Amino acid sequence: MNIVVIGAGYAGTVAANRLNRKAPAARITVVNPRGDFIERVRLHEQIAGSGAAARPLAEMLRDGIAVETASVDKIGDGAVTLDDGRSLDFDHAILAAGSIANPLAGAIPVGTWEGAEQARIALEALPADGIVTVIGGGLTGIETTAEVAEARPDLRVRLVSDTVAAALSAGAQRHIRNTLARLNVEIVADQIDEIDGTTLRLSSGTELDSDLTLWAIVSAVPELAARSGLAVDADGRALVDATLRSTTDPRVFAVGDCAAVPGMRMACATAAPQGAHAADTLARMIKGQQPRPFSMGYAGQGMSLGRRDGLIQPTDRYDTAQRLYLGGSIAAFAKERVSRYAAYASRTGNSVWISGPKQ
Repeated sequence: MNIVVIGAGYAGTVAANRLNRKAPAARITVVNPRGDFIERVRLHEQIAGSGAAARPLAEMLRDGIAVETASVDKIGDGAVTLDDGRSLDFDHAILAAGSIANPLAGAIPVGTWEGAEQARIALEALPADGIVTVIGGGLTGIETTAEVAEARPDLRVRLVSDTVAAALSAGAQRHIRNTLARLNVEIVADQIDEIDGTTLRLSSGTELDSDLTLWAIVSAVPELAARSGLAVDADGRALVDATLRSTTDPRVFAVGDCAAVPGMRMACATAAPQGAHAADTLARMIKGQQPRPFSMGYAGQGMSLGRRDGLIQPTDRYDTAQRLYLGGSIAAFAKERVSRYAAYASRTGNSVWISGPKQ
């Protein structure tokens, strides 16, 4: 049986490694645009020079898994077409293409490897007293802002967003704002409408100078599913059934950011369990057993606030923030352990998760 895994992020590597172990007779090919596995949870470290986010893909995949360094142009009837014109036949495919950013012209997206590298090079070249603006008040924007501010205290760093950590508890939000204040970060409660060179034009009519503008909003997905004729939602994510199979083509699984699974947010905490479930389902089907529905609940969110501070926000299974939170150096240590576990789960396929809330 030929199985093609499209994408080698958290979802794709977990799926490939887990399936290789559970269905050793299957021929598994992973298709990825680059020869590295990118730890997206460490891209802010890559940008600031405080850590590395890339590992050779050969070190992350089990023996026996083939790798094609290419992009997929289209998923067809039992075959995927690569950008170089070649095709790979499949009995089943796992679409794990992840997400992308659509920044305003003039901003560098920090949620992709290419953008993070571009941002790192630009940041290194920035002289003292330069101004860095991070756009986006979610976890990606907060982590990027704190990491850059701590690594380059000689720069002026600001965060522009109408909200900051809106999904977290009031206490957690205060901790984040206090930490950013300690790092001399300016928070501008506004939105950016246009970037004209080094000038940022805000919705309020205000203009700000910025030598380096980083886009920390990741909310889009590649057009591959739609281009391939798979049913997608309004955001272009592949529609799936309860077992994570495409509602258009049951031979195709969709997992991670590019899958339209109700109640799920874009995160490695979502991607890895979905990749593992797809592998488990395929292994069951190969043995002639019935697939089981996917069920997952959340337990919390975590972020780093530089190398010495962090935040852990417990949630219920619906991902709703609880009142209590953990901040400071202990939270930074816990966040580091979570990041290491994400890479471990990807490399081994040993992903575990809690079941979803009962309906």
